[in-house]
Amino acid sequence: MTVIVLTQCPVGLRGFLTRWLLEISPGVFIGGPSARIRAALWEEVKQYTGIGRALLAYNTDNEQGFAFETHDHKWEPVDREGITLIHRPSERTTPRTTLPASGWSKAAKRRRFGNR
Repeated sequence: MTVIVLTQCPVGLRGFLTRWLLEISPGVFIGGPSARIRAALWEEVKQYTGIGRALLAYNTDNEQGFAFETHDHKWEPVDREGITLIHRPSERTTPRTTLPASGWSKAAKRRRFGNR
């Protein structure tokens, strides 16, 4: 079983993939091509994604029972002792603001700034 998920990719690429896979939801393709065809499809996807992103997941003979690859994703697969995990970069934009010094009740501070 092979699953390819496209995000913000050209319509032509989606049309190309429907020759080999079934589009079960917009941008989500599923099918059972051979490993050779899967590799060729993935190369085409990587070449024609444009500004979009792509994810490939497929069955394989390992501890997890599947493997996956990403293209232009912020989240990257990382191998840890034979198991593939996803590394998500932290996205802390700004630190939380400090509580107001005076003029606010404790209940209002909790509601406005979350429980601390």
